Amino acid sequence: MVDLLNPGELDVALDLGNLDLTSRDEMINELTNRDGIILDIVNGHIRENLEDELVQEALKTGVDLRHYSQEIEKELAAVEAASITDYIGESKKIAHLHQEMKQCDSILGQMEQMLGTFQQDLGCISTEIQTLQEKSLEMSVKLGNRKELKTKLSSFLDDIVVSPKLVETIVNIPVVEQPFMDALHELDTKLQFAEAEQHTLASNDVSDVLDKLKTKAVIKIRLYILEKVQEYKKPMSNYQVLQETLLKFKYYYEFLVIHSPSTAAEIKIEYVDTVSKVYFSYFKTYQSRLIKLEFEEVPTKADVMGAEDESRRSIQLSMFSSSKSIRSRSTVFTLGNRDDLINNQLEWPVIIPVHSADKKFPYEAIFRSVQFSLIDNVCAEYGFLVHFFKVRGEKAQILFTNVMERTLSLLIKSVESYMEKCYDCIGIMLCAHITMHYHELMKKRGFGALVGFHNQLLQILWPRFTFVLSQNIHSIRETDPGKLTELDTRPHFVTRRFGEFYSAIHTLNDKFPNDQTVRSMSLLQVEVENVILRMAAEFHERQDQLVFLINNYDLMLSVMQCRTTDTSKEVMSIQELLNKRINEYVDEVLLPHFGGMISFVKDTEKNVESAGPSGAGIKVNEGYINQIVRGFNQDHKKSIDSINSDVMRRFTNFNNGTVILQSALTKMIQYYSRFHKILSQPPFKTMPCRMDMI
Repeated sequence: MVDLLNPGELDVALDLGNLDLTSRDEMINELTNRDGIILDIVNGHIRENLEDELVQEALKTGVDLRHYSQEIEKELAAVEAASITDYIGESKKIAHLHQEMKQCDSILGQMEQMLGTFQQDLGCISTEIQTLQEKSLEMSVKLGNRKELKTKLSSFLDDIVVSPKLVETIVNIPVVEQPFMDALHELDTKLQFAEAEQHTLASNDVSDVLDKLKTKAVIKIRLYILEKVQEYKKPMSNYQVLQETLLKFKYYYEFLVIHSPSTAAEIKIEYVDTVSKVYFSYFKTYQSRLIKLEFEEVPTKADVMGAEDESRRSIQLSMFSSSKSIRSRSTVFTLGNRDDLINNQLEWPVIIPVHSADKKFPYEAIFRSVQFSLIDNVCAEYGFLVHFFKVRGEKAQILFTNVMERTLSLLIKSVESYMEKCYDCIGIMLCAHITMHYHELMKKRGFGALVGFHNQLLQILWPRFTFVLSQNIHSIRETDPGKLTELDTRPHFVTRRFGEFYSAIHTLNDKFPNDQTVRSMSLLQVEVENVILRMAAEFHERQDQLVFLINNYDLMLSVMQCRTTDTSKEVMSIQELLNKRINEYVDEVLLPHFGGMISFVKDTEKNVESAGPSGAGIKVNEGYINQIVRGFNQDHKKSIDSINSDVMRRFTNFNNGTVILQSALTKMIQYYSRFHKILSQPPFKTMPCRMDMI
């Protein structure tokens, strides 16, 4: 321990170093002797001191700064002396602290040396770890390679080795059992693998066994599929059941395509040939049996719109030995419920000849049954061809054509042959619409294989329809009213036939509009209107002519309005003709009873209009006017009764007669009102007879 009271020891113990013990005055004197830069520093200190709160407070209170500065300096000197005394008093502790710091420095040096050694050891360990990591990575790669080799080798062995179980299954198990199909999949895999690895010794070792198994499998599959194809030829075979059975084993054909293309081609050819014959035979038989169920009495070339029933019966008697006659020629032009085929029965079950032997059908029902049967079979067949033979697009269409070409040609020729002698216009149009409906049905199903077939049918049906319709138009045009028997004022049979026929064609044409049909029907309507006018000219009395025209127009309009709208062009045309003839008839029927009044009104109205309000220049025949008034008062009730009786007797349609009677009475009242108005004007208003008017 250093003795602080001994200056000598103190000097040895304390190393004060650069401790500055000079006074503040000496420091200031030293600062003032420096360069001019010191002045700037002093000015800065002065500015800082002026910002001090104590200095600002002293300036505000008026303290003498010099005196205040001296006091401060004294206080600082006292504080400095006290501080030095404190440092000297603590010198022992400082010396002890100095020794401890040296010891700490020594310890820290040792620790640094130890850490350096430890760092070197860690470096060695890191190198060893890196080496171990490299070895581990190398071992991992080797292990992965070995695993991959094992996997590939195992896969190779599994794909190349032919097990006894596989041989047993292929040779002895029937093809219809599932184990055979599983074994065939396995054999297919091994065959394809052996072909891909044919450069290997292992592949060469098993190639002989695989070829023998392939040959055995091909033989068994060929026999099975050909056996199923031959079952199509058996009577009453269900084709769809056979197709479903073959589709269960469609993989067999895929196997043949890959491993025995010649056998696959043989099966395809045999299938196409067999099924083509089967469909041809089926539809030929089915169609021939159905045609026997057609109505015995069908329209012939004599059943045209302008032919009389008597001539029709004579033609039948000359053509057939039987005395039976057609049900009624009017039914040839009547639709009835025949359009139910396209409205409700398009997808009804087909006609079974055995179950319908005691029934008769129109040709369009037979046509629908054949076409719908064709659609069902064609859709099933096309789906089978696509899935079993694995064909798409153009190849599928070609294969389908090979199967169905003979059958489709048969049906086309059958329709063509029937249409050559068919004169049933409505039936032909129904067949055309059935074809178009089925064409749309095929489009909804996404099936386009029958587009060409349907187009061929329409190319047969529409020209025939146009021809038969033109025959009816020609018959109307060539009708000679002078040769018609029993011509009276009642509606003629031509009128009814046209009305029924127009309604039928209009109803059907609304579903699939055809411009050619519309033009032909317009031409037919013109010819019918002309022939009615020619028939009316056969009557000598004008009233009879008008009655005939009104009755016929009314009948046409009534029948046409049953199936068409009142706003159709044809209906409006007939309505206009009817109204015109009714007005003309009303004038004719009023003339015998009120002709004097009507003539007087028509002549006098012109004179009154030209004479002006004064009525100057008008000649008054008072006696004639009195006669008109008395005659009307006495006879108007009898005249009305006579008109009523005549109208109700002449017109077959009660409603039409009522309308005509109302028109007549309305027009009579109008004439009488006009007559009354004339007599109320100069120079007639002074006549005494005005008092007798009703």
